[in-house]
Amino acid sequence: MTALIAFPGPARAIIVAAAIAIVVVFLKMASSILAPMLLAVFIAVVAAPGLRWMQRIGVPKWGALALIAFVLLDLGSILALVSTGALEGFRDSLPTYQERLITLSEQFGQWLEGVGFEDSSKAVPDMVNAEALTGLVRIAVANLGSVLATGFLILLAVIFMLLEAPGLQNKLKAAFGMTEEAEARLQRVLASLNQYMVIKILTSLATALVIWIWLRLFGIDFAVLWAILAFVLNFIPYVGALLMTIPGVVMALVQADLQTALLVALGYVAANTVIGSVLEPRIMGRGLGISTLAVFLSLLFWSWVFGTIGAFLSVPLTMALMIALDASPVTRPIAVLLGPELAKETAAEEDATDRQGPPEDDSRTGR
Repeated sequence: MTALIAFPGPARAIIVAAAIAIVVVFLKMASSILAPMLLAVFIAVVAAPGLRWMQRIGVPKWGALALIAFVLLDLGSILALVSTGALEGFRDSLPTYQERLITLSEQFGQWLEGVGFEDSSKAVPDMVNAEALTGLVRIAVANLGSVLATGFLILLAVIFMLLEAPGLQNKLKAAFGMTEEAEARLQRVLASLNQYMVIKILTSLATALVIWIWLRLFGIDFAVLWAILAFVLNFIPYVGALLMTIPGVVMALVQADLQTALLVALGYVAANTVIGSVLEPRIMGRGLGISTLAVFLSLLFWSWVFGTIGAFLSVPLTMALMIALDASPVTRPIAVLLGPELAKETAAEEDATDRQGPPEDDSRTGR
């Protein structure tokens, strides 16, 4: 790293950019393997404090691991059974909803044509492809088996990671000669990721529960399925709130009427606003430490690299990357750009420090 600092500024930038490009290409090529392992890492980070707590109160390591594995397997099994049953029921009911959706699209096209949009009565029904929706649902049901198999492999990876977790810090110290500063930085990364993941899981559960109650209140079919979808999509920043709203509103429109659909949409907006925009930032404290633009760009980037799992983990991955970039003076400017907006006082202090230059050496001045 010292040799890298000796290069001129443009040369350092080119070297760093080339290194980043090589890493990104490798991540993209190995995404089918790395994406599930990254998900396992974040699950292990969330479960590790529980493992340490049980060991502190006297539970043997094997017993604590068995309990954590049982809880994760039980939760995954319940989620899989509920999702499978709801999806199969939705698939069986699709013909009825498909006819209703076609009728509504024709009525909407006729209304548009009545207010001056020519040929809308033909264009709108063509845009609403109900058969494509049926195909997507069938694909989702057919792929449930592979999803469950991947989930089981992730569970095994989590167990093995938790087995190695207690001695990991000593191994890293012996292998790479980690300094106290590096150990503190690693602890900071793990603590930040654990805090984010735990809070996000709790707020996602709260969002799913509120939406389930709201949909049940209006008698919307498959409310459990839309609540599970809301829980999963709540991990995706910005886009997830919109994506979770569409199925419930469309179902309300097909099953009931426009007024009910608007009320259902209002419930989604209220839940995402109160929980996602008010409660979650208050619980997080000072926030994620990432700028709004960086969150959106990270969503696009990690989704491109790791697919769907990358979209779910875009924020924690960016948080870990920022802390890693902040460790080196060469890459610290990138971490600053990814971070939140600096206060005017902080920016002024940093600017004044840069103008003053490094502190004067007392040995050379004779003081």
